[in-house]
Amino acid sequence: MPTILAIESSCDETSAAICVDGEILSNNIATQAMHAQYGGVIPELASRAHLQNIVPVVDVALQKAGKGLQDLDAIAFTQSPGLIGSLLVGAEFAKSLSLALHKPLIAVNHMQAHVLANLIPERKPSFPFLCLTVSGGHTQIVLCKAPLQMEIIGETIDDAAGEAFDKCAKLLGLPYPGGPLIDKYAKEGNPDRFQFPEPKAQGYNFSFSGLKTAILYFLMNAGKSQVYKEDFATTDEERKQFIDSNLADICASVQKRIITILLNKFSKAAKDLDVKDICIAGGVSANSGLRKAFTELGEKNNWNTFIPEFQYCTDNAGMIAITAYYKLLDQKFASLDIQPAARGFE
Repeated sequence: MPTILAIESSCDETSAAICVDGEILSNNIATQAMHAQYGGVIPELASRAHLQNIVPVVDVALQKAGKGLQDLDAIAFTQSPGLIGSLLVGAEFAKSLSLALHKPLIAVNHMQAHVLANLIPERKPSFPFLCLTVSGGHTQIVLCKAPLQMEIIGETIDDAAGEAFDKCAKLLGLPYPGGPLIDKYAKEGNPDRFQFPEPKAQGYNFSFSGLKTAILYFLMNAGKSQVYKEDFATTDEERKQFIDSNLADICASVQKRIITILLNKFSKAAKDLDVKDICIAGGVSANSGLRKAFTELGEKNNWNTFIPEFQYCTDNAGMIAITAYYKLLDQKFASLDIQPAARGFE
């Protein structure tokens, strides 16, 4: 039964997990709260925090799994995509451990790992399945034909869905990260109160930049119009009062539009490809509105729906570990001269 230590450090979470024969025994995550005061992740601060966190995070993961370094059969790490400084910390730690223990090294693509997070629980989708991967940096529709055989059939041509959530939250004056706060307030609001446009994109691709612009003008005009004007008729105080008085309804309406953009394209792809098993993955898949709408979409079309546990939605080493497990079975190992990459999808 192969035992794998997996390390994830693509952004601002330092995570380590232990996987034994395809079962995740531990999934330890250290978050970096200091980025909230800056309204976003500061790459240099993130990489420094990874240096401080990686040893204790790995140590806790081993303890929770009841394993020691001598029990490991392979070392896995996130190779791409992500913040290059953050990736370097995880990559160099993994390579050093691989060299010291004389154990094979496994490089994992972060986006592939998000998709394969759906293979962690006992109830798994059957191949081929279709996955909607939504995060702060990526929005993709991926056709998964086998654990290591994936094809991106649609993706955003500009901004990611998670970025749209966070930037709209910033326009509303909500603190970073704002996406979860939009989800929170949306539960109390009327999603049909305000209407926002659905941007057009070819095929199964997405676009969110136009939606963000429409929401910006809507707020600048205090809800009176979405049309751009050189001199907005409203004052800063009027805009603030409008947002404060209608925050729940605005959040619910914004969330509904983002979700419909995602699921309209995803539904079309599933029907065109005649796929019966559908999944979601990525940080935005933790959004309660998306999870509910996704489940209802499956029920409506008699599709089998799969959603990872919350701990496997955000950046985590558990998803890196399960991907590494399938790469180990296929003997796909990396050499010690491999370098992390900020972009890429194998």
